[in-house]
This record gives sequence, C-alpha cells and structure tokens, in this order.
Amino acid sequence: MSGARISSISPTSPLADLDVRIGDELIAVNGRAPTDIIEYQQLVDDESVTLLLQREGRPLRHKVTVSKVAGTPLGLTIDSAVFDRIRTCDNHCSFCFIYQLPKGLRRSLYVKDDDFRLSFLYGNYTTLTRFTEMDLERVVTERLSPLYVSIHTTNPQLRAEMLRNPRGATSLRWLRALLDAGVAVHGQVVTCPGINDGAELERTLEDALTLYPELASLAVVPVGVSRFNPEDSMRSFEPDEARVALELVEHFREVARQSLGRPLIEASDEFYLLAGRRPPPAEYYDSLDQAENGIGLVASFEQSFRGDTEMDVLGTGFFQSVDGAPAWGYRAPRASEGVASGERVKLLTGEYAAPLLRELLDDAQYSDVEVIAVTNDYFGGNIKVAGLLTGADVSRTVSEDPEATYLLPDVCLNEGRFVDGVELAEVGSNVVAVKTTGQDLRRTLEHWRTRLVSA
Repeated sequence: MSGARISSISPTSPLADLDVRIGDELIAVNGRAPTDIIEYQQLVDDESVTLLLQREGRPLRHKVTVSKVAGTPLGLTIDSAVFDRIRTCDNHCSFCFIYQLPKGLRRSLYVKDDDFRLSFLYGNYTTLTRFTEMDLERVVTERLSPLYVSIHTTNPQLRAEMLRNPRGATSLRWLRALLDAGVAVHGQVVTCPGINDGAELERTLEDALTLYPELASLAVVPVGVSRFNPEDSMRSFEPDEARVALELVEHFREVARQSLGRPLIEASDEFYLLAGRRPPPAEYYDSLDQAENGIGLVASFEQSFRGDTEMDVLGTGFFQSVDGAPAWGYRAPRASEGVASGERVKLLTGEYAAPLLRELLDDAQYSDVEVIAVTNDYFGGNIKVAGLLTGADVSRTVSEDPEATYLLPDVCLNEGRFVDGVELAEVGSNVVAVKTTGQDLRRTLEHWRTRLVSA
C-alpha cells in the first residue's frame, strides 16, 4: 500500500458538489499529510476541513475546503488503510501459513504484515518484533485499543527460535508496556506439537496468569499444516495430543476463573474437534471477542441460526467504525448473495463443520437439506475449515450432481474469487453464496422452502 486515493464519495457527503472526484489522490488534510486512515479520521473530524488533492492529468494540485459539524463523517472512502507503507513482518516463523501457500494465489495472501495499525483496524495479529517507543506513544496517546498480539510462547529462547528472529526473545516487553498503559490486548498461542505444547504450553499459560493477567483474552489454537508445508518439524496434532493440550487449557481456564474472576484462556473449536469433543455452547463463554480466531465460533453460529442473537462475529477490529477505512484483505466484499431455487438444496462446508451443521439442520427440521463436506484436496494436510475451500475442490464436488442447488458459505470468497483464484461463476451457476452467519443460512433456507411449497 502507498498513497491514498478516493475510491467512493457518499451522495450525502459535504464534498459531493465540490471539486472532488473518485481517483483523486489525497496529499494532505489541513496542511498535514496523514500516514494512515486513523490519522485521516482524526484530521477530518474538525469543523473546517481543507483537502489538498492531486488529480491525474492535472499538473497542479488543488485545494477543497468544506465546513461541517465537528465529528461528523466526511463521506469519503479511501482505497488504503495505510498511506505510507505497511510494516511487513521480518520473522520467518516455522509455522507461518504464508510459507505453505503455493504460487499463483491472490497477491494479498502473501502479504506478511506486522503493523500495529492493521491490528487495531482489522484485528490482525502482531508479534511486536518491529514495535518501537514511538509506536507505543502513539497507541497510548490515541487509545488504539484493542490490539491483537501473537505470543506463541513466553519462553524467550523458544520464541526467538519459533519466530526465527532474535527480537522474538525480548519483544514481549512491549506487551507488558501496553498492558501497563491500559491498552486492551487479545493474545493468541499457535500451538505446534512437539515444539510449544506440553511443558512449554503449561509454562506459557502459567505466565499468562502471573505476568500478563490483564490480557483481555488468550486464544490457544492448533497449527494449520497444508501439503505445501516446507518444514519437517511441522505436523498436525494427533487426537491424543489434542486431548492433552485441551485438558491443559481447561485446567488453566478454571484457575484463571478462580483467581481472576474470569476464564481468560480459551481453546479454539478446532482443538475440541481434533480431540473428538463437541465445542462448548455459547453460555460457556464470557465473551466471543475471539470468535473469528475459532473461539466459540460454532456456538455463535448456532445462536444465530436458532435466532437467539443476530451476532455476526466476522468483524473483529474497528475498521467498520472508522470513516473511510476500506474493507482490506480478506475483509473485502465477498460475493453477491444468490437465491436458492430448485427442488434439492445441498449445503457445502468444510470437513470440520459438516457434522455440526447436520445436527443443527436436523434439529430445525431441515433433514431434506444434504450437508456435503468438501474435501480440501488442494491444500491437503489438516486444512478442513470452510474458509479455505477452493474453487477447484468445490467445482469437483458440485459436478457430481449438477441438477442440485448448492449453498456455499461466502467466507471462502473474496470479491467473488476463491483462494485459488477461481471465480464463483466458474464453478457453476447452481452454486449460491450465502453470508456466513447462522441467521443468513436460516433465512435462505426458509425462503427456499417457501418458494418450493408455493410452486
């Protein structure tokens, strides 16, 4: 990312009738050149806003000034979240999924960011290895909270080895500084069997309670391993190993509840499934702040499907509330929703979710809707989540019954494309994208059944 261009102008924007056009490059606001959408938002909050713009084809820059009520939106969308440059990650983590991607996928998938601004805006995780005193001052001064931090282990030597970066041994001092300043921080531990599980995981969880008890939450998730994995040391958890890790997390969760008055530490749904256990219900959790990281994701989907809540957990971070912030990366628009038609409807999902969806549909009297677990042959390994379904695997699956209508969770799409670059239209006109919430799936099925009965 570099520069800031206007990608849309609201019809109700005070600038709508002035000399501002889509495609104009934003050079300065009130005489200052903002470096990111956060600073931009602060500058345009004033009563009087002067934009310095550069238009393609014009040799000179021009200024536009508007008066408005202080604090009201300017009504512009900027095409970048960061205007100077994304602070990329200089770690070389052995478990990094980016290193497990084949060539030729969407370019955005290969961006390794370690930028605290994107952590605040989008809920991306940062290791803090590139964090500085100036960054700390800005976070504290501007109250950029919450942030999301990858901890992985509190053993300094092991953390440096896992991140393959000597700063990994010392960068958690910034975590302590953030917590001391009252910044809310959600942590995560990507657990790799034989590396940071067992005694090392126990140490990390103990340290979380004693050294970092102010953490808003700590998610413990299993490493994802694809068939493109280049690391001999990386492998999937065996069921017995997953059960041991899960029992350890549950033990420290209870210790945290007794000592801190809140659970603090949670295991991801994937750990429960690997251990052969059903993920806990919604009432088990104090919050679903890390549902996007797999903590209570199944529970929140079930709640939404049953109508207990209208919760949509796919929105971590503050990008939605920051005027002008674009839907960056995997948060870009997914796909236009279609309409389910035909006499037979089948629901596509990943292998992990299929049994749970089958149970949910049976309880709701939708036994006539078939649930199909799409095998992820493209990535292989232990990649069984719906979000990484590929066009190649979906196309192969739907070709087995071309007369049926297939409902596809849009979490696997980005601007109408699968992770392997295949467009939704290419897999078949009988594949319909549905927003990945229980409520939206229920609504789609109800509309389908109503049309079926009326026909």
